[in-house]
Amino acid sequence: MVSLTVTTMANGATPDRRRCRGPVRQRHDRLDRPFDFYGGNIPVGYYDPAEGLLGTALQSALHGIIDNHSSISYDNIWTAFYTTDDKPNGYVWDMYSDVPGGTPPYDYTFGVDQGGTAGTEGTGYNREHSWPSSWYGATSPMYTDLFMVYPTDNEVNNRRGSYPFGEVTSPTWTSLTAASSAPAPTPLLRNGLPSPSTSTRATSPARTSTWPPAITARTAAGPAADDRRRGAVAWAEAMLLEWHYADPVSAKEIDRNEAVYAIQNNRNPFIDRPDFVPEVFTPELVDVLQQGLPAAVVLLQNAPNPFNPSTTISYELENAARVDLKIYDMAGRLVKTLYRGEDSAGRHEQVWRGRDESGRSVAAGAYIYRLDTGKAVETRRMMLVK
Repeated sequence: MVSLTVTTMANGATPDRRRCRGPVRQRHDRLDRPFDFYGGNIPVGYYDPAEGLLGTALQSALHGIIDNHSSISYDNIWTAFYTTDDKPNGYVWDMYSDVPGGTPPYDYTFGVDQGGTAGTEGTGYNREHSWPSSWYGATSPMYTDLFMVYPTDNEVNNRRGSYPFGEVTSPTWTSLTAASSAPAPTPLLRNGLPSPSTSTRATSPARTSTWPPAITARTAAGPAADDRRRGAVAWAEAMLLEWHYADPVSAKEIDRNEAVYAIQNNRNPFIDRPDFVPEVFTPELVDVLQQGLPAAVVLLQNAPNPFNPSTTISYELENAARVDLKIYDMAGRLVKTLYRGEDSAGRHEQVWRGRDESGRSVAAGAYIYRLDTGKAVETRRMMLVK
Protein backbone atom coordinates (compact mmCIF):
# COMPACT_ATOMS: atom_id res chain seq x y z
CA MET A 1 0.00 0.00 0.00
CA VAL A 2 1.28 3.47 -0.86
CA SER A 3 0.49 6.42 1.40
CA LEU A 4 0.58 9.91 -0.10
CA THR A 5 0.40 13.03 2.02
CA VAL A 6 -0.42 16.34 0.32
CA THR A 7 0.25 19.68 1.97
CA THR A 8 -0.66 23.18 0.87
CA MET A 9 2.16 25.32 -0.51
CA ALA A 10 2.61 28.88 0.67
CA ASN A 11 1.46 31.66 -1.63
CA GLY A 12 4.08 32.37 -4.24
CA ALA A 13 6.03 29.19 -3.53
CA THR A 14 7.51 27.30 -6.47
CA PRO A 15 7.68 23.50 -6.60
CA ASP A 16 11.21 22.09 -6.47
CA ARG A 17 11.80 18.65 -7.94
CA ARG A 18 14.54 18.06 -5.36
CA ARG A 19 12.20 18.42 -2.36
CA CYS A 20 11.18 14.87 -1.58
CA ARG A 21 11.47 12.16 1.01
CA GLY A 22 13.07 8.79 0.39
CA PRO A 23 15.74 7.49 -1.99
CA VAL A 24 16.33 9.79 -4.90
CA ARG A 25 18.64 8.79 -7.70
CA GLN A 26 20.71 11.77 -8.66
CA ARG A 27 22.49 12.38 -11.94
CA HIS A 28 25.19 9.94 -10.83
CA ASP A 29 22.89 6.94 -11.25
CA ARG A 30 25.30 5.75 -13.93
CA LEU A 31 27.31 4.43 -11.00
CA ASP A 32 24.23 3.15 -9.15
CA ARG A 33 24.81 5.45 -6.21
CA PRO A 34 21.47 6.38 -4.64
CA PHE A 35 21.52 9.14 -2.04
CA ASP A 36 18.76 9.62 0.48
CA PHE A 37 17.12 13.02 0.68
CA TYR A 38 14.71 13.93 3.47
CA GLY A 39 13.77 17.48 2.70
CA GLY A 40 15.53 20.73 2.16
CA ASN A 41 14.46 23.81 0.29
CA ILE A 42 16.99 24.46 -2.45
CA PRO A 43 16.07 27.76 -4.09
CA VAL A 44 14.95 27.24 -7.68
CA GLY A 45 17.89 27.84 -10.01
CA TYR A 46 20.42 28.03 -7.15
CA TYR A 47 22.82 25.56 -8.80
CA ASP A 48 22.04 26.37 -12.42
CA PRO A 49 25.52 27.92 -13.06
CA ALA A 50 27.10 24.60 -12.04
CA GLU A 51 24.98 22.19 -14.03
CA GLY A 52 26.82 20.12 -16.63
CA LEU A 53 30.31 21.06 -15.39
CA LEU A 54 33.08 18.82 -14.09
CA GLY A 55 36.37 19.13 -12.19
CA THR A 56 37.90 22.56 -11.71
CA ALA A 57 35.17 24.21 -13.82
CA LEU A 58 32.54 22.86 -11.44
CA GLN A 59 34.65 23.83 -8.43
CA SER A 60 34.88 27.40 -9.72
CA ALA A 61 31.15 27.59 -10.42
CA LEU A 62 30.26 26.33 -6.93
CA HIS A 63 32.66 28.84 -5.42
CA GLY A 64 30.90 31.62 -7.30
CA ILE A 65 27.53 30.43 -5.99
CA ILE A 66 28.47 30.28 -2.29
CA ASP A 67 30.96 33.17 -2.14
CA ASN A 68 30.32 36.48 -0.34
CA HIS A 69 28.10 34.94 2.32
CA SER A 70 26.77 36.96 5.26
CA SER A 71 29.58 36.55 7.77
CA ILE A 72 28.86 36.59 11.52
CA SER A 73 31.11 37.36 14.47
CA TYR A 74 32.94 34.67 16.43
CA ASP A 75 30.83 35.44 19.53
CA ASN A 76 27.62 35.05 17.52
CA ILE A 77 28.56 31.46 16.70
CA TRP A 78 27.36 30.51 20.22
CA THR A 79 23.92 31.90 19.36
CA ALA A 80 23.89 30.28 15.92
CA PHE A 81 24.40 26.85 17.51
CA TYR A 82 20.92 27.13 19.08
CA THR A 83 19.40 26.53 15.63
CA THR A 84 22.19 24.86 13.64
CA ASP A 85 23.10 22.13 16.14
CA ASP A 86 20.12 21.42 18.37
CA LYS A 87 19.03 17.83 18.95
CA PRO A 88 15.35 16.88 18.82
CA ASN A 89 15.45 16.76 22.65
CA GLY A 90 16.73 20.34 22.79
CA TYR A 91 20.30 19.54 23.86
CA VAL A 92 23.48 20.51 22.00
CA TRP A 93 24.30 18.19 19.11
CA ASP A 94 27.94 17.44 19.91
CA MET A 95 29.11 15.26 17.03
CA TYR A 96 31.63 13.43 19.22
CA SER A 97 29.31 12.41 22.07
CA ASP A 98 26.13 11.72 20.10
CA VAL A 99 25.02 8.07 20.04
CA PRO A 100 22.29 7.57 17.40
CA GLY A 101 19.58 5.35 18.85
CA GLY A 102 21.40 5.11 22.17
CA THR A 103 22.17 7.08 25.31
CA PRO A 104 25.14 9.46 25.15
CA PRO A 105 27.55 9.60 28.10
CA TYR A 106 26.67 13.26 28.59
CA ASP A 107 24.33 15.93 27.20
CA TYR A 108 24.98 19.65 27.02
CA THR A 109 22.48 22.45 27.63
CA PHE A 110 22.83 25.53 25.43
CA GLY A 111 24.45 28.42 27.29
CA VAL A 112 24.66 26.62 30.63
CA ASP A 113 27.42 24.21 29.50
CA GLN A 114 29.11 26.63 27.14
CA GLY A 115 32.89 26.51 27.54
CA GLY A 116 33.91 23.62 29.77
CA THR A 117 37.10 22.71 31.58
CA ALA A 118 40.19 21.69 29.63
CA GLY A 119 41.50 18.29 30.62
CA THR A 120 38.15 16.76 31.56
CA GLU A 121 35.70 15.26 29.10
CA GLY A 122 32.01 15.95 29.64
CA THR A 123 32.37 19.36 31.31
CA GLY A 124 31.21 21.56 28.43
CA TYR A 125 31.20 22.33 24.74
CA ASN A 126 33.20 24.78 22.66
CA ARG A 127 33.62 25.81 19.01
CA GLU A 128 35.60 23.40 16.85
CA HIS A 129 36.82 24.15 13.34
CA SER A 130 36.44 21.04 11.21
CA TRP A 131 39.18 22.48 9.01
CA PRO A 132 41.64 23.57 11.75
CA SER A 133 41.96 27.35 11.81
CA SER A 134 45.76 27.15 12.15
CA TRP A 135 45.90 25.79 8.61
CA TYR A 136 44.69 29.08 7.15
CA GLY A 137 45.84 31.56 9.81
CA ALA A 138 42.37 31.92 11.38
CA THR A 139 41.48 34.51 8.75
CA SER A 140 38.01 35.74 7.89
CA PRO A 141 35.50 34.89 6.62
CA MET A 142 36.48 31.19 6.96
CA TYR A 143 37.06 31.53 10.71
CA THR A 144 33.36 32.07 11.42
CA ASP A 145 31.90 30.09 8.51
CA LEU A 146 29.26 27.89 10.15
CA PHE A 147 29.92 25.12 7.64
CA MET A 148 33.36 24.83 9.25
CA VAL A 149 32.50 25.37 12.94
CA TYR A 150 30.68 22.87 15.17
CA PRO A 151 29.91 22.57 18.89
CA THR A 152 32.04 19.77 20.35
CA ASP A 153 33.20 18.56 23.73
CA ASN A 154 35.98 20.81 25.02
CA GLU A 155 38.39 18.00 25.86
CA VAL A 156 37.82 15.99 22.68
CA ASN A 157 38.41 19.14 20.66
CA ASN A 158 41.64 19.82 22.58
CA ARG A 159 42.80 16.25 21.98
CA ARG A 160 42.22 16.65 18.27
CA GLY A 161 44.25 19.84 18.11
CA SER A 162 45.14 20.72 14.53
CA TYR A 163 45.18 17.19 13.18
CA PRO A 164 42.95 16.34 10.21
CA PHE A 165 40.38 13.59 10.59
CA GLY A 166 41.76 10.10 10.06
CA GLU A 167 41.34 6.44 10.91
CA VAL A 168 43.28 5.43 14.01
CA THR A 169 44.63 1.91 14.40
CA SER A 170 46.68 2.36 17.60
CA PRO A 171 45.05 5.10 19.71
CA THR A 172 46.83 6.60 22.70
CA TRP A 173 43.61 8.14 23.97
CA THR A 174 39.94 7.23 23.48
CA SER A 175 36.90 9.30 24.42
CA LEU A 176 33.79 7.97 26.15
CA THR A 177 32.21 7.38 22.73
CA ALA A 178 35.28 5.87 21.04
CA ALA A 179 36.52 9.00 19.32
CA SER A 180 40.25 8.32 19.24
CA SER A 181 43.53 10.10 18.74
CA ALA A 182 47.13 9.10 18.34
CA PRO A 183 50.32 11.11 17.85
CA ALA A 184 51.89 10.88 14.41
CA PRO A 185 55.57 11.28 13.49
CA THR A 186 54.35 13.46 10.62
CA PRO A 187 50.88 14.88 10.02
CA LEU A 188 50.58 12.87 6.81
CA LEU A 189 50.40 9.39 8.34
CA ARG A 190 46.94 7.94 8.04
CA ASN A 191 47.04 5.69 11.13
CA GLY A 192 48.25 8.37 13.48
CA LEU A 193 45.45 10.89 13.30
CA PRO A 194 42.36 11.67 15.36
CA SER A 195 39.41 9.47 14.49
CA PRO A 196 35.83 10.54 15.19
CA SER A 197 33.41 8.11 16.76
CA THR A 198 31.34 5.98 14.40
CA SER A 199 28.34 8.24 14.95
CA THR A 200 30.32 11.31 13.95
CA ARG A 201 30.27 10.40 10.30
CA ALA A 202 26.55 11.04 10.11
CA THR A 203 27.20 14.74 10.61
CA SER A 204 29.36 14.34 8.22
CA PRO A 205 33.09 15.13 8.48
CA ALA A 206 33.42 14.00 4.88
CA ARG A 207 31.16 16.70 3.48
CA THR A 208 32.19 19.42 5.90
CA SER A 209 35.91 18.71 5.44
CA THR A 210 35.71 18.76 1.65
CA TRP A 211 33.95 22.15 1.79
CA PRO A 212 37.06 24.36 2.30
CA PRO A 213 39.48 22.94 -0.30
CA ALA A 214 36.93 22.16 -2.96
CA ILE A 215 34.62 25.14 -2.68
CA THR A 216 36.20 28.19 -1.09
CA ALA A 217 39.19 28.09 -3.48
CA ARG A 218 41.42 29.68 -0.87
CA THR A 219 44.93 28.43 -0.12
CA ALA A 220 45.21 26.56 3.18
CA ALA A 221 48.52 26.01 4.89
CA GLY A 222 49.19 23.16 7.27
CA PRO A 223 49.63 19.41 6.81
CA ALA A 224 48.47 19.45 3.22
CA ALA A 225 50.54 22.46 2.15
CA ASP A 226 53.30 20.60 0.32
CA ASP A 227 51.30 17.70 -1.11
CA ARG A 228 47.93 19.09 -2.03
CA ARG A 229 45.25 18.08 -4.51
CA ARG A 230 42.50 20.68 -4.28
CA GLY A 231 43.62 21.32 -0.72
CA ALA A 232 43.91 17.75 0.62
CA VAL A 233 46.64 15.12 0.55
CA ALA A 234 45.83 12.08 -1.53
CA TRP A 235 45.09 9.68 1.35
CA ALA A 236 42.82 12.22 3.09
CA GLU A 237 40.87 12.89 -0.08
CA ALA A 238 40.44 9.17 -0.71
CA MET A 239 39.30 8.56 2.87
CA LEU A 240 36.77 11.39 2.79
CA LEU A 241 35.38 10.09 -0.48
CA GLU A 242 34.99 6.65 1.11
CA TRP A 243 33.15 8.21 4.06
CA HIS A 244 30.96 10.21 1.69
CA TYR A 245 29.82 7.12 -0.19
CA ALA A 246 29.48 5.00 2.96
CA ASP A 247 27.28 7.56 4.75
CA PRO A 248 24.46 9.05 2.65
CA VAL A 249 23.31 12.55 3.48
CA SER A 250 21.32 12.47 6.71
CA ALA A 251 18.27 14.41 7.84
CA LYS A 252 20.49 16.09 10.43
CA GLU A 253 22.83 17.41 7.73
CA ILE A 254 19.94 18.71 5.65
CA ASP A 255 18.35 20.45 8.64
CA ARG A 256 21.68 22.04 9.56
CA ASN A 257 22.21 23.16 5.97
CA GLU A 258 18.86 24.96 6.07
CA ALA A 259 19.65 26.58 9.43
CA VAL A 260 23.03 27.84 8.23
CA TYR A 261 21.47 29.12 5.02
CA ALA A 262 19.01 31.16 7.07
CA ILE A 263 21.93 32.79 8.92
CA GLN A 264 24.67 33.32 6.35
CA ASN A 265 22.75 32.99 3.08
CA ASN A 266 24.76 30.22 1.42
CA ARG A 267 24.49 26.46 1.26
CA ASN A 268 26.75 23.40 1.29
CA PRO A 269 26.44 21.96 -2.23
CA PHE A 270 27.75 18.55 -1.15
CA ILE A 271 24.75 18.18 1.16
CA ASP A 272 22.20 19.51 -1.33
CA ARG A 273 23.73 17.65 -4.25
CA PRO A 274 25.96 14.69 -3.26
CA ASP A 275 26.52 13.99 -6.95
CA PHE A 276 28.73 17.09 -7.05
CA VAL A 277 31.35 15.25 -4.96
CA PRO A 278 32.54 12.80 -7.64
CA GLU A 279 32.05 15.43 -10.31
CA VAL A 280 34.54 17.72 -8.51
CA PHE A 281 37.00 15.18 -7.11
CA THR A 282 36.91 12.30 -9.62
CA PRO A 283 35.57 13.79 -12.86
CA GLU A 284 37.49 11.16 -14.82
CA LEU A 285 34.98 8.58 -13.60
CA VAL A 286 31.90 10.50 -14.71
CA ASP A 287 30.30 9.48 -17.98
CA VAL A 288 30.90 12.08 -20.68
CA LEU A 289 29.94 12.05 -24.34
CA GLN A 290 31.82 14.50 -26.52
CA GLN A 291 29.37 16.99 -27.95
CA GLY A 292 28.28 16.33 -31.51
CA LEU A 293 29.39 12.71 -31.46
CA PRO A 294 27.01 9.73 -31.31
CA ALA A 295 26.99 7.24 -28.45
CA ALA A 296 28.82 4.53 -30.39
CA VAL A 297 29.54 2.23 -27.45
CA VAL A 298 27.46 0.16 -25.06
CA LEU A 299 29.10 -0.98 -21.83
CA LEU A 300 27.24 -3.92 -20.31
CA GLN A 301 26.98 -4.96 -16.68
CA ASN A 302 29.72 -7.39 -15.72
CA ALA A 303 28.78 -11.01 -15.10
CA PRO A 304 28.68 -12.50 -12.62
CA ASN A 305 28.10 -9.62 -10.24
CA PRO A 306 28.85 -9.77 -7.35
CA PHE A 307 31.78 -12.01 -8.23
CA ASN A 308 34.66 -14.04 -6.81
CA PRO A 309 37.31 -14.55 -8.05
CA SER A 310 36.74 -13.32 -11.63
CA THR A 311 34.16 -11.57 -13.78
CA THR A 312 33.60 -10.84 -17.46
CA ILE A 313 33.13 -7.30 -18.76
CA SER A 314 31.40 -7.03 -22.13
CA TYR A 315 30.95 -4.06 -24.44
CA GLU A 316 29.61 -3.38 -27.92
CA LEU A 317 31.11 -1.02 -30.50
CA GLU A 318 29.19 0.45 -33.39
CA ASN A 319 32.44 1.11 -35.24
CA ALA A 320 36.05 0.02 -34.95
CA ALA A 321 37.79 2.00 -32.21
CA ARG A 322 40.80 2.15 -29.96
CA VAL A 323 39.63 1.05 -26.52
CA ASP A 324 40.87 1.71 -22.99
CA LEU A 325 39.21 -0.39 -20.29
CA LYS A 326 40.33 0.47 -16.75
CA ILE A 327 39.37 -0.55 -13.22
CA TYR A 328 39.20 2.04 -10.40
CA ASP A 329 38.44 1.82 -6.71
CA MET A 330 35.69 3.97 -5.21
CA ALA A 331 38.19 6.71 -4.33
CA GLY A 332 39.08 7.12 -8.00
CA ARG A 333 42.48 5.41 -7.82
CA LEU A 334 43.50 3.34 -10.82
CA VAL A 335 43.61 -0.35 -9.90
CA LYS A 336 44.33 -1.94 -13.27
CA THR A 337 44.36 -1.18 -16.97
CA LEU A 338 42.45 -4.28 -18.03
CA TYR A 339 42.71 -3.76 -21.78
CA ARG A 340 44.11 -1.27 -24.27
CA GLY A 341 43.99 -1.88 -28.00
CA GLU A 342 42.20 -1.65 -31.34
CA ASP A 343 38.83 -3.40 -31.53
CA SER A 344 36.57 -4.06 -34.50
CA ALA A 345 32.88 -3.25 -34.51
CA GLY A 346 30.77 -5.70 -32.55
CA ARG A 347 30.75 -7.33 -29.14
CA HIS A 348 33.91 -7.87 -27.08
CA GLU A 349 34.70 -9.39 -23.69
CA GLN A 350 37.49 -8.93 -21.14
CA VAL A 351 38.00 -10.91 -17.94
CA TRP A 352 39.12 -9.33 -14.67
CA ARG A 353 40.47 -11.72 -12.08
CA GLY A 354 40.41 -9.31 -9.15
CA ARG A 355 44.07 -8.35 -9.36
CA ASP A 356 45.89 -5.02 -9.62
CA GLU A 357 48.68 -3.93 -11.97
CA SER A 358 51.23 -5.84 -9.88
CA GLY A 359 49.23 -9.04 -9.96
CA ARG A 360 48.16 -8.81 -6.32
CA SER A 361 44.65 -9.75 -5.25
CA VAL A 362 42.62 -6.67 -4.36
CA ALA A 363 40.37 -6.26 -1.34
CA ALA A 364 36.68 -7.07 -1.42
CA GLY A 365 34.43 -4.11 -2.15
CA ALA A 366 32.94 -1.97 -4.90
CA TYR A 367 34.93 -1.06 -8.00
CA ILE A 368 34.31 1.02 -11.10
CA TYR A 369 35.12 -0.12 -14.62
CA ARG A 370 35.47 2.57 -17.26
CA LEU A 371 35.49 2.20 -21.04
CA ASP A 372 36.95 5.01 -23.15
CA THR A 373 36.89 4.92 -26.97
CA GLY A 374 38.03 8.49 -27.50
CA LYS A 375 34.53 9.41 -28.64
CA ALA A 376 32.55 8.13 -25.69
CA VAL A 377 33.14 7.22 -22.07
CA GLU A 378 30.99 4.76 -20.13
CA THR A 379 31.31 3.58 -16.52
CA ARG A 380 29.66 0.92 -14.40
CA ARG A 381 29.98 -0.40 -10.90
CA MET A 382 30.78 -3.97 -9.81
CA MET A 383 31.19 -5.76 -6.48
CA LEU A 384 33.97 -8.16 -5.52
CA VAL A 385 33.10 -10.43 -2.58
CA LYS A 386 35.34 -12.79 -0.62
